[in-house]
Amino acid sequence: MSPRLDYYNASPKAMKAMLAMEALTRDLSIEAPLLQLIRIRASQLNGCAFCTDMHSVDARRAGESERRLYALAVWRDSGFFNPRERAALGWAEAVTLLAESHVPDDVYQQAKAQFSEAELVDLTMAVSAINSWNRLAVSFRQTPSD
Repeated sequence: MSPRLDYYNASPKAMKAMLAMEALTRDLSIEAPLLQLIRIRASQLNGCAFCTDMHSVDARRAGESERRLYALAVWRDSGFFNPRERAALGWAEAVTLLAESHVPDDVYQQAKAQFSEAELVDLTMAVSAINSWNRLAVSFRQTPSD
């Protein structure tokens, strides 16, 4: 599959806004290792090979174990994730699959038990950011590089 276009060059102004949003997510209250997990999981759900690869590589460089990365797709059935991570992954999935679930109350309650109101907004912004990146990369067929 070859890329359709280079969205950075096609619309620098739009990409400047995306990069600003991405920079903001790094300065919010959600810890960096958890941000990587939700970025990877949302990217898996969206079928974004580019972002799944990039964030998996970044997570490994930051010390994330291969075992947890392998188990991320089946996190509900794995004992590798703590309650805060599980709540974040559930929230990330529900927000990513918004049209399917409309973010169920039980998912909200689990997230609310682990995150403050500000953290929950910050988590949602991070999920929104990776979903936006996924939509760009998938739509324009950006693929992982060797």
